[in-house]
Amino acid sequence: MVNVIADDAEALAVAARLGERFAEGASQRDAQRILPEEEVEELSESGLLGITVPARHGGAEVSHRTLGAVFRLLAAGDSSIGQIPQNHFFFLNVLRHNATEEQLAFFHAEVLAGKRFGNALAEAGAKTAHAFETRLVEQPGGDFRISGTKNYTTGALFAHWIPVFAIDGEDRVNAAFVPAGADGLTVLDDWDGIGQRTTASGTVLLEDVRVPPERVVPHYRTFDGAEIFGAFGQYLHAAIDVGIADAALRDGGAAVRELSRPWWEAGVERTADEPLVVQRFGELALRVRAAGALLNEAGDALDAARRAIDSGAADAEDRAAEASVAVAAVRAQADDAAVSVSSEIFALIGTRSARTGRNLDRHWRNARTHTLHDPRRWKVQHLGNYELNGIHPPRNGIV
Repeated sequence: MVNVIADDAEALAVAARLGERFAEGASQRDAQRILPEEEVEELSESGLLGITVPARHGGAEVSHRTLGAVFRLLAAGDSSIGQIPQNHFFFLNVLRHNATEEQLAFFHAEVLAGKRFGNALAEAGAKTAHAFETRLVEQPGGDFRISGTKNYTTGALFAHWIPVFAIDGEDRVNAAFVPAGADGLTVLDDWDGIGQRTTASGTVLLEDVRVPPERVVPHYRTFDGAEIFGAFGQYLHAAIDVGIADAALRDGGAAVRELSRPWWEAGVERTADEPLVVQRFGELALRVRAAGALLNEAGDALDAARRAIDSGAADAEDRAAEASVAVAAVRAQADDAAVSVSSEIFALIGTRSARTGRNLDRHWRNARTHTLHDPRRWKVQHLGNYELNGIHPPRNGIV
């Protein structure tokens, strides 16, 4: 029986409980690359995957700030599990922007019943990370056919629906929702990244897959006006990075207390009492706290922008730009916190931290892998242009 979460407070409580539970087996799953099939089912049954469904369709319709906190808690437990639903919520947002009322009612009911969205977005063979070659070809009678190859399809192995980005006859991006098991659809478990090893980010092959018109959403319309679509997706990625930083600080601190021997010149019994260790650990904690504060700020900015856009406020464009910049800031800070904390914690512990049994390096591998999703330098570029020259970030789905 799938739980239906009532409000923000329940969503946070459920996420905290699941995050703690997922942390228990995270190291073993990473070390042995055990896909979290049972854990993903538990995630569905908890009701967390339906928390952005609008109240009119029976969902909790939680705030952006709450959604970011949920992702942070899940990723702190197991960052692979934390990443798996990112595209689920991404495509719920695709539906929110351009689906018909009939499409919304159908898919919201599916989600509240525990159904999961995977993704078939990226194409390794395309000229840029923002380009697509997979085509949506209309057939006599109104149906469409899709053929192509998609890579980095996080969560597709666990999905009931696999949304596909495809170009129509006018070179416009549409989202086609394909049910798992459809004829011509193959999902390969071939992800071999150094980190985020159990996200099931493999390859999706599409060979003349039929899609009825009621399962196609015109995503290209998203950017016709003020929007926070790109900021929304980036915000969830930032929350995952903050969660990784949380986990690295948590597990690193435990190793300092339990595993490490103090440097003899310090004259103390525990490494955790060395003044230089305490100072450096405080600096690492400061990076994580800064990222967490920026995550909350960005969530609030997204909520304010959404209200302005939905109400047709005169300052909707400015609110959307501010939200995008706030997300760019946390994305950049979370990137730095996750990578630096997960790496530098080793120096506070000593040689014992490098042994494979504790698997402490998984946090760095996860941080380094996930932060490669898109470059930090462009987040800082857009932030600088906004603050220095008053230039709004572009509407491209990435900012």
